[in-house]
Amino acid sequence: MVTGTAMSNLAFTLILVSACMHAIWNLLVKRSHHKTVFIWWMFIASGGLYTAIITMLPEPISFPDRYTVLMALIGAICFVLYHLFNGRAYRGGDLSVVYPLSQTAMVYVPFWGFLLLNEHISLAGMAGILLVLSGTYAIQLQSLSCRDALRPFLNLKSPSVRDALAAGFIYSIGSIAEKSGVKNYSPLYFTYILVMMMLLFMSANMLRPKYKPLITAEFKENWRLILLSGPVMMISFLTFRYGLNLSPVSYAVPVRQVSTVIGVLIGVMFLKESYGRIRIISALLILSGVVMIRLG
Repeated sequence: MVTGTAMSNLAFTLILVSACMHAIWNLLVKRSHHKTVFIWWMFIASGGLYTAIITMLPEPISFPDRYTVLMALIGAICFVLYHLFNGRAYRGGDLSVVYPLSQTAMVYVPFWGFLLLNEHISLAGMAGILLVLSGTYAIQLQSLSCRDALRPFLNLKSPSVRDALAAGFIYSIGSIAEKSGVKNYSPLYFTYILVMMMLLFMSANMLRPKYKPLITAEFKENWRLILLSGPVMMISFLTFRYGLNLSPVSYAVPVRQVSTVIGVLIGVMFLKESYGRIRIISALLILSGVVMIRLG
């Protein structure tokens, strides 16, 4: 475990790889029809591939202690709830309001890291985190005016606003649980336990009558994307947890926001989305922040 102020080259590289894979599997989700069902199929593909690889490893599986299992369980519950609250927020709110608020985990993570994990970050690192947070917050705004910048917070009574804020808060707790889980246990097996727990929760949700007819239909329509998503998601999960094991969580979570920049590039290059001045400025803020974090 790393509790200092630096981020190693290996940790930085692993988290950048994770960010690239994260952006790619989000692109696959965008191209699917029934998003919730497709994500479940992604976990089936990833979990199946993961299981096959683990059973072929020469080393026997080391069983985790109760604390590690608890951290994996907390992480799995938090990330499932994050997707649930995010989905609810998007159903009732605009993207330009929901997306920035759901990324507020970066506000809480350094605080939890300091309070619970004894992590300390440098001034350059803190400045980098603030730049990444600013860029991530601004990337979906409609303008750079003060009124538009404050718009996500102007109606705190709105259920979509509250759900988006809850998503950000819950994600920060899950990140701390992950960091605690990989502290004294193999990231390879911790990630496997986490993925299988999330798959279990998602499978319980798939038992609802409205999803049953969609499961076969989604596979028939997008089986190629589902099979591709298995290794992509597995690499994304593994590289992030290995990187998390080698760096402060206060740095790991913001650096992974490079996936937002990659997502914008994918949208512009392959999905023919408009890019605009705000997205360019936001992407530059995120990249500048990531550089400062690495130097810090």
